[in-house]
Amino acid sequence: MRTLSATVNNQTVTWRDKKRYLWLLGVVVPLLPFGAARESARFGIEIFWWLGPIWVLLLIPLLDRIFGEDTSNPPDWAVEPLAKDHFYRWCTYLFLPVQLAGLIFACHVVTTQNLSWFAYLGFALTIGTVAGVGINTAHELGHKKPKLERWLARVALAQTGYGHFYVEHNRGHHTRVATPEDPASSRLGESFWAFLPRSVWGGVRSAWELEAKRLRYQGSRVWSIHNDVLNSWAVSVLLFGALLAVFGLRVLPLLIIQAVFGFSLLEVVNYLEHYGLLRQKNAEGRYERCQPRHSWNSNHVASNLVLYQLERHSDHHAHPTRRFQTLRHFEEAPQLPSGYGGMLGLAYFPPIWRRVMDHRVLEQYGGDVTLANIQPSKRKKILAKYAAPAEQ
Repeated sequence: MRTLSATVNNQTVTWRDKKRYLWLLGVVVPLLPFGAARESARFGIEIFWWLGPIWVLLLIPLLDRIFGEDTSNPPDWAVEPLAKDHFYRWCTYLFLPVQLAGLIFACHVVTTQNLSWFAYLGFALTIGTVAGVGINTAHELGHKKPKLERWLARVALAQTGYGHFYVEHNRGHHTRVATPEDPASSRLGESFWAFLPRSVWGGVRSAWELEAKRLRYQGSRVWSIHNDVLNSWAVSVLLFGALLAVFGLRVLPLLIIQAVFGFSLLEVVNYLEHYGLLRQKNAEGRYERCQPRHSWNSNHVASNLVLYQLERHSDHHAHPTRRFQTLRHFEEAPQLPSGYGGMLGLAYFPPIWRRVMDHRVLEQYGGDVTLANIQPSKRKKILAKYAAPAEQ
């Protein structure tokens, strides 16, 4: 356990990251396909092929419940040396080769074993679980300045064909977050199933428009290798083409199912990160600067360890290039009742989600629902239910 020290006000102070080596648990996620195949063969029970969904929907919420929350922050003086420690970068780098090895292994399994449809589907969703968490790894890498990390982000995104996320998230979502214009910010009264197509197609459209605008401003052709959307998608084409060439068409359903489930995991996380939260406009008609109150946060230990502290989302939006090990908890940030694992399971069931979250959105705005980001098609109904008589 490495100890950092500094001199503050003429006194020597020290601090240790007690979770330093626990961050390596993130690499356990891409090992899920190997575990699924091993345990299925060991016990002869097909449910083990579903290890990915079981892990994300049941095991992680259970571990969050057991290990609770950690609201501690590194001291200000420790942030810079902590960020420069390359150990943490390798925690994310190591995810990628294991992720790709798991995908290749899965293609080998489905072409050499006679899996039932139930086992095949479960295994595809397990691979998709890795792919979805891989998008989070790409998210961590894609915000960083070194070109190596940005290209590694494209590699992590290739498995889901979601390379455009690299453009849209950094230059679109971070600009428009918690506004009605942002396709990745969900609205009060909007179900996940209504949000999903809006975010998927809105993200693709936004990424293309942003990249086309950038290239035209530089005097470059839009349809060129310099287009970051196209060259990111090209990595997916190369990956999928190579796998189909080696393993044949039998792996095509696996590749499609895992990609769709993978990017849907990203989208359900998008859904819960800013649900109903709205940046207000100032006198000039411009949106206020993004503040901690514009993101839902969680300090649950287990899910933060495997998601590289994504759940401290407010600090990420305030400092996009800040490395995961230095992200801070803010007392004023709205808190989720559970970690992301538990919340994404709720998001699949809109009535339960609304019962858990809608009153929290209302409380965040002191009972004034007109300050929330409301789904337009549900606006009249929501105002009638929550607004003061004068607003009705």
